[in-house]
Amino acid sequence: MASLQVTQEQERITSPPMASLLCPPYKAVMYDQYGEPDKVLRLADVGPVELGARDVCVKMLAAPINPSDINSIEGVYPNKPTVPGAVGGIEGVGQVQAVGPAVTASLSPGDWVIAFPHTAMGTWQTYAVKPQELWHKVRNDVPMEYAATVTVNPLSALVLLQCFTKLNPGDTIVQNGATSIVGQCLIQLAKAQGIRTINIIRDRPGSEQAKHRLTQLGAHLVFTESQLRVKNVKSLLGTLPEPALGFDCVGGNAASLTMRVLRKGGTMVTYGGMSKEHVNVSTSSFIFKDLSFKGFWLWNWVNSDKVVDCKKMIDYLLDLVKEGKLTYQTELTPFRDFGLALDKAQGKLGAQPKQVVSFWDKAKL
Repeated sequence: MASLQVTQEQERITSPPMASLLCPPYKAVMYDQYGEPDKVLRLADVGPVELGARDVCVKMLAAPINPSDINSIEGVYPNKPTVPGAVGGIEGVGQVQAVGPAVTASLSPGDWVIAFPHTAMGTWQTYAVKPQELWHKVRNDVPMEYAATVTVNPLSALVLLQCFTKLNPGDTIVQNGATSIVGQCLIQLAKAQGIRTINIIRDRPGSEQAKHRLTQLGAHLVFTESQLRVKNVKSLLGTLPEPALGFDCVGGNAASLTMRVLRKGGTMVTYGGMSKEHVNVSTSSFIFKDLSFKGFWLWNWVNSDKVVDCKKMIDYLLDLVKEGKLTYQTELTPFRDFGLALDKAQGKLGAQPKQVVSFWDKAKL
């Protein structure tokens, strides 16, 4: 995309000294109408921007391209930024450059902060000026791609694990979509709490390698969907107790299989619909198994009275990253190759790691 090609000269913008509460000029990936990202995104020059009394100027270090970002640009996501003049991206990590005179949070130049909560953020830009309450200070001794991506997938996994059914060490959960980043995080977070996992993946080439990878992360059992099409699913579980809690991010047949594994009185939480197929619940699931069904959307959670709890969860997640107990694959791409990262994030180049855009040469950080 010609409009999104960032030249090396543009990328090497020198950070001018902060004048009297001015954020320096910056570049942003913006859109003025909803539509296909290739057609509506543009690279814009912005600023300089004057800081308000409670504003914080942040030099963005890295930001991912999430499926929800793509859906927002397309105009099909329930929460959409206002156009024209919307900046893409809802999560990312940056470094504080300057703070307004009325900023009361303990933020100082050089601190790492993440965009949180996600309200009206816009992280695909080299600098961002937002009120102090939209930034959360985080540790700066973890890889920046983890700090940039902690507030969507890992946070979703931790909320799912902790906030729907009380689980104790030795309990079991079941999930479909186990190879997703949320799925991988659930496996590792459950392991850290002594909870066993039953994981369902699609039948496709490479499924044995996927099973091995998930087992290395801490999965106890991994099944393809076809392996669960048996009369007595319980016989496949060995000594594991039937799970009280299940997670569905696929819908359709995968959701039905997740229900079959749940114990009587169990709960299934749906947080995605990758198959674009409905979740169909049988009458027997209600009557004889007494299952409960709930939905989860992270946006509702973090933009409620749970913000303080979520910030504590984010800190805990980054502690696990530092300890080597939480890992997932990302690909760090320089800002000048944003168009390539966007193509990869949309699946145009086959299966790819999560795309994270780095806005500056390391020498400039």
